[in-house]
Amino acid sequence: MKKIIYILAFTLFNLNVYAQSLKNQIDSVSYLIGQSIATNLMKDLSEANKEMIIQGLSDKLYNRSALCSDPGNATLNRYFQEKNRIKAQEAEKAGLINKAKGELFMAENKKNENVLTTASGLQYIVIKEGKGMKPTASSKVKVHYHGTTPAGKVFDSSVDRGEPITFGLNQVIKGWTEGLQLMPVGSKFKFFIPQELAYGANPQPGSVIESYMPLVFEVELLEIVSE
Repeated sequence: MKKIIYILAFTLFNLNVYAQSLKNQIDSVSYLIGQSIATNLMKDLSEANKEMIIQGLSDKLYNRSALCSDPGNATLNRYFQEKNRIKAQEAEKAGLINKAKGELFMAENKKNENVLTTASGLQYIVIKEGKGMKPTASSKVKVHYHGTTPAGKVFDSSVDRGEPITFGLNQVIKGWTEGLQLMPVGSKFKFFIPQELAYGANPQPGSVIESYMPLVFEVELLEIVSE
């Protein structure tokens, strides 16, 4: 609630200085704060009536009679609690849909005669079989990889960046930890990782990866850096 009040107060300040020129550093800083807060306000409360926000702030700052009151912020709290409840319901519904779509994808993919499946549900295709050693769960490895959604949308790729990556197998998602241990050095596999071995309900923020989404990776094991 304090955040909303802070945002609204500075939004009005920004509106009051609108059409004035910037005369010094504090003017510029003040203006940029207003711009930033306005952006956050519309992100958090896009349905807001802008005119009523302006009027409410103006009435309070200039000590005019209020159109309504909210002792203890009961109305605001009730509104945002309900909004959050609806958002949670929508997220849960979307998650269930994604989970069902992911399970269908994995089931259909398993029918491919070239696909091998482990006890955990990890699916893979051997594109090239290497001749080197296999890493262990504690190994540090160097790989090239190309990661996509089931629909083929790229979300991460060392191949596209032109630079392999080095990491410990105990630092990555379960599907990678298990899958890389199947690969002799010099191999290239294609992995189909079920959501429970990937990010599950908590995908990477800002990524195209959705909750409960299986992931597809082509991985080339270049080197075991250390055991």
